[in-house]
Amino acid sequence: MHRWISIPFSTVFAIALLGNSTLLYVMKTEPSLHKPMFYFLSMLALTDLVLSLTTVPKMLSIFWFNAREITFKACLVQMFFLHSFAIMESAVLLAMAFDRYVAVCNPLRYSSILTNSLIAKIGLLALVRASGLMLPLPFLLHRLPYCRSHVISHCYCEHMAVVKLACADTRFNNIYGIFVALFIVGLDLLCIGHSYLMILRTVLSLATREERLKALGTCLAHICAILFFYTPVVLSSVIHRFGHHIAPHVHILMANLYLLFPPMMNPIVYGVKTKEIRERVLTAFSRKRL
Repeated sequence: MHRWISIPFSTVFAIALLGNSTLLYVMKTEPSLHKPMFYFLSMLALTDLVLSLTTVPKMLSIFWFNAREITFKACLVQMFFLHSFAIMESAVLLAMAFDRYVAVCNPLRYSSILTNSLIAKIGLLALVRASGLMLPLPFLLHRLPYCRSHVISHCYCEHMAVVKLACADTRFNNIYGIFVALFIVGLDLLCIGHSYLMILRTVLSLATREERLKALGTCLAHICAILFFYTPVVLSSVIHRFGHHIAPHVHILMANLYLLFPPMMNPIVYGVKTKEIRERVLTAFSRKRL
């Protein structure tokens, strides 16, 4: 059944590559899109591309060629990039929430607050935070002895799946993994929620219904991106911690959904909901047809 299973995976991978590459190309070549919101969207598209390229090619090689082996060092490298860029995506979504907060609550100061230098610092900080939190993991795992089965119960090298293979005390690895997950998801979601509470308060104070709908419309694509990213994360964590009687393939499918769904859906939602991007993409295709 592997070749049949590979069809949806390869389709999602192709959509993610095409969609995010198109977003990056349009935003790079169109000067009118060189604005803070689109800079953050470029970071999101780049992060989604790296996440897809880190995991899906190996998955497809399992399905197509039965290439079910990976060296230990390659496994650690994949794990580092996978978790680092997942954390970075969370940081980019937080930065985009801040962007929407400034756009709705302080529109007159939008350009003066979100300068190019501040956006570059936010991007660098997101990268440093993600790399700094994930850098200890490969070293912590490398020092452990592995005398049990070498079979990982996932299509990729996920941290806890590798930890379970060790035949030593892994409490520190478990605690560190839980700390990072709670710190990232908890802190980022708390800040995003606070931003949207402030946005909602400002929107409700607007005079007319049209103004309120217009203000909320600018946030709709970002709200969808938040749901696409955090919903599979939360569901996967709940199933992993409490779903002891759930079949293993459900755990694996949820873990794959967490990595594949956001990179596929983000460019579709932003392409459809963002007028500037939609118009530029349609114009580009019209020129090619002519």
